[in-house]
Amino acid sequence: MKKNMGRADRNIRLLMAVSIAVLYLINVITGTLALILLLVIGILIATSFFQICPLYLPFGISTKKKLEE
Repeated sequence: MKKNMGRADRNIRLLMAVSIAVLYLINVITGTLALILLLVIGILIATSFFQICPLYLPFGISTKKKLEE
């Protein structure tokens, strides 16, 4: 698959994942919501690591700059 995420997009996703993790660790979020958000953290980290967003593919969106390729 062709990579379609730029550096800023990856950093924002990682920042969101860390923010959710901190809220979980200080017990602001608990129960079912916590489990759902932990799944979201996994998705955010995976998409950042592989630099591919499956939701961008059908629409042909790419936040990656031409120089990054």
